[in-house]
Amino acid sequence: MKVNELVQRYGSIVGRILLAAIFIVAGMNKLLNFGGTAAYMESAGLPMVEVLLVATIVIELGGGLMIALGWNARWAALAIFLFIIPVTLIFHDFWTVEGQEMQNQLNHFMKNLAIMGGMLYVIVMGSGPYSGSGAVPAGP
Repeated sequence: MKVNELVQRYGSIVGRILLAAIFIVAGMNKLLNFGGTAAYMESAGLPMVEVLLVATIVIELGGGLMIALGWNARWAALAIFLFIIPVTLIFHDFWTVEGQEMQNQLNHFMKNLAIMGGMLYVIVMGSGPYSGSGAVPAGP
C-alpha cells in the first residue's frame, strides 16, 4: 500500500486520536487530582469551583473520548472549541505577565488557538472513516 493510500485510509483516525489525546490525559489528571485542581481553579478566582471542575472533566475526558472514537465527534469538538475560549483567556493571559512567564503563557495561548483550529476542522469535516458512525473505507 502506498503512503498516499495509507494516509487516505488511516489519517483521519490517527488525527482524531492525536487531537483528542491532550484532552483525555488532561481530564484523567483532573479526575485523579480533583482537590489539587480545584485549589488551582480557586486561586484563579473562579466561582463554583467543584461544579466547573466536574464540567471540565466531562468536557475534556468525555469529549476527548468521543472525538477519538469518532462518535458524535462534531458535537464533542464544538463543546471543546467553546470550552477552550474562556479557559485560554483566564489561564493563559500572557498580556498580564512579563519575561519568561509571558513567553510560556503565549506558547500555551497559541497552542490553544491551534487546537481550536483542529476542532473547527472536525466540526466542519466530521470524524471521517473508522468512526462511531461505522464508516470504513473500502479495502485495496
